[in-house]
Amino acid sequence: MFTLLSFNDLSLSLVTHSWAEGFYEFVDKVLNSWPAGPRHAYCCMLSNPQNLDISDMISSPRDSPFARALQCASHVLAVPNQKSSIYSR
Repeated sequence: MFTLLSFNDLSLSLVTHSWAEGFYEFVDKVLNSWPAGPRHAYCCMLSNPQNLDISDMISSPRDSPFARALQCASHVLAVPNQKSSIYSR
């Protein structure tokens, strides 16, 4: 069972990545790099519908789910990968 919570109710880490890694590499890096403190993660590849029209969700960038998560996150986890630098995209 899933429970929907407000971002403000969470001890949150925002997870960002470069789309160059496979899912298993991504999960391995997140689990092995998780900061002390946060108990929840926001990762847009898992939170936003990637193959649907999300224009309504991002029509106001400051109110988008990503921006709201970033404002509430106590940590940001930038996940590296084997193929390319996360900062090159």
